[in-house]
Amino acid sequence: MTNGETKSNAANSMALDDMKQGVLGAPVPRIDGLAKVTGTAAYAAEYQIDDCAEAVFVTATITCGKVVKIDTSSVMDMPGVIAVIDDKRLTTRAAQGTANEAPVQDPKTVCYWGQPIALVVAETFEQARDAAKNLVVEYETFDTPSLDPATAKTEEQDEDTVSQGDLDKAMSDAAHTVDVTITTKGHASAAMEPHASIAQWDGEQLTVYASLQMLNYNIAELADALAMKEDKIRLISRYVGGGFGSKLGVSQDVVAASLAAMELGRPVRVVMSRQQVFQTVMRRSETTQRLRLAADAAGKLTGFGHEALVSNLPAEEFAEPVLQSSHFMYAGENRKLLLNLARIHRMTAGSVRAPGEAVGMPALEQAMDMLAEKADVDPVALRIRNIPEKDPESGAPFSSHSLAHCLEEGAKAFGWDAGTRRPRQKREGEWWIGTGVASAARIHNVQESRAKVTLSSDGTVRVETDMTDIGTGTYTILAQIAAQMLGVDTKHVLVDLGDTRHPRGPGSGGSWGAASIGSAVYLACQSIRKDLASRLGVAENALQIVDGKTADGQTLSDILDGSDIAHEGHYKPDEGQDDHTAAGFGAFFAEVRVNHYTGETRVDRMLGAFGFGRVLNERTARSQCLGGITWSIGTALTEALEFDPRDGHLINCDLAEYHVPVHRDVPKLDVVLLEERDPIASLIEAKGIGELGMCGGAAAIANAIYNACGARVNDYPMTPDRVLAAMPGK
Repeated sequence: MTNGETKSNAANSMALDDMKQGVLGAPVPRIDGLAKVTGTAAYAAEYQIDDCAEAVFVTATITCGKVVKIDTSSVMDMPGVIAVIDDKRLTTRAAQGTANEAPVQDPKTVCYWGQPIALVVAETFEQARDAAKNLVVEYETFDTPSLDPATAKTEEQDEDTVSQGDLDKAMSDAAHTVDVTITTKGHASAAMEPHASIAQWDGEQLTVYASLQMLNYNIAELADALAMKEDKIRLISRYVGGGFGSKLGVSQDVVAASLAAMELGRPVRVVMSRQQVFQTVMRRSETTQRLRLAADAAGKLTGFGHEALVSNLPAEEFAEPVLQSSHFMYAGENRKLLLNLARIHRMTAGSVRAPGEAVGMPALEQAMDMLAEKADVDPVALRIRNIPEKDPESGAPFSSHSLAHCLEEGAKAFGWDAGTRRPRQKREGEWWIGTGVASAARIHNVQESRAKVTLSSDGTVRVETDMTDIGTGTYTILAQIAAQMLGVDTKHVLVDLGDTRHPRGPGSGGSWGAASIGSAVYLACQSIRKDLASRLGVAENALQIVDGKTADGQTLSDILDGSDIAHEGHYKPDEGQDDHTAAGFGAFFAEVRVNHYTGETRVDRMLGAFGFGRVLNERTARSQCLGGITWSIGTALTEALEFDPRDGHLINCDLAEYHVPVHRDVPKLDVVLLEERDPIASLIEAKGIGELGMCGGAAAIANAIYNACGARVNDYPMTPDRVLAAMPGK
């Protein structure tokens, strides 16, 4: 696609809006829903493969050192054991799924407790598990490793460093200031489906059924890890039971199953236990953040500072992008932003849902609430007052900006009591009651994407791409786009995803999937429409097809006359998009009750209002927002990775001890979708929504806790002991 075609986004939007099928944006039920609820949708570990062996990881019981010896004889005589594999490629991982090379860590070098060091293969899962527990391993430990980010060696991340004006002077001259340090604990993705793979090798071709988010990158990573050509590998991920970033790159199970299958000449299945997923795959880094805000007497920002400390393993490149939205969120001519990365020996830190904003926005929005109180300004009004007209650092225009609209409409729908606020104004028995607000923001990206669309002679449509659906609704929205463009019912559209034999999509991650692959499907359908228009002797923009018929009654089957039409859409982001700052925006409102005697917090109700371009499916978009708000409750109140300070091993490595919100924690949730048209965002004028719904929501709860009982807690999660300790008079 040429840049000139990209710049016609407004015309593309009109074309979509003018189509008479009327399916795009509608709350169409998930077309894959029936398969999922009836158990016929096959997830990675569920494919019925004949003669499939089972394999279980052996993980390190030291923090830093090396494996001296693996005594395979200790288990080879156990029932059913086939092999013990300790290939140096075993722990290959590509945590971010954004590179075509997979970094290799020799399993004989141990960098964190729980690192996979060997794979035991047996006839049954139980036999493999038993042998894995009994495998004798000898280690040599190294000097005491760094385990605490506060004392570890740090590296400044230059790409995040900003210094404009003089923040120190702005702080000293300001009428109102905030200088606060806020911490967040680490988080786990905790996807419902654990990491699992089945690998088959026929001597030339490797086929892997895996739970992955980004096949377009994953195939290159696996090829690199195995020193193979991509055309000798096929990855299949038709259904993925959640990823939240943990399946962006090829994880250890994918490589291990492949190595075992190739060595043994028979299929091998590797399914990680829940504890292994927690201990070995990925974590969101804990953060320590310092916020400095300087404002004039009216609460208008003159200075903005956000500094953060995060962590990762030695040599890993990823650093939690805490400052991502702080760069453009609020005005303030005197600015200092700084990100430091501590090197510690815990498992790899990487992307967990909404990397950066998920923890950076709550800290920022809590500081903004403190400023509103000091300036004696309504928190909603303060935020609107400080929305910049353009990017305060680059000077770039915003592609669109809906924050003020979200704050205003959200406040109206929630019933926000505007005006200056004081804590401890309402109590019912043992419970203090209060409300809080926070802004939301999440950067918007799009990626190069390809999709093939075939209009068959019987009037049905087929969409093919290696794009994945990780529960977000990709199957359905692609069917809606094709149905809208080609004038057919969605039940006549077959969407075939998650297979690397199909054209390369963008992958599911970074909230770019729908806008990117949707644009590729749009382009393929546009080419089909041009062919149809040519056959009818009309202009493409004059062609109207509804329910498979043209305005004069001709059916698609009549027009096709026994032939099929197939085109591949190739979407490339326009270079002009780099000249704008693009993001989705929103606002959260929460009402909580806090127990005066125990510090227990209960969220009574919560609302999110979001603006993210065109709504492709009202039902799935709302579902994503509800999920994001639920994650916000977990971030605010319950979720925290806890590590043993002696050896760095993860203590709470399952869902019994890592507390995600359950039904009784989640109250009535409301979502307000504020649709807009952003001609810069993508060809179909859509932005991402998969992550925006949790970017800042935890702060609305934190601010409501303070408004309710006067406890200003600066450490997430806000557990009862912390809330009780921060209450006035306690």
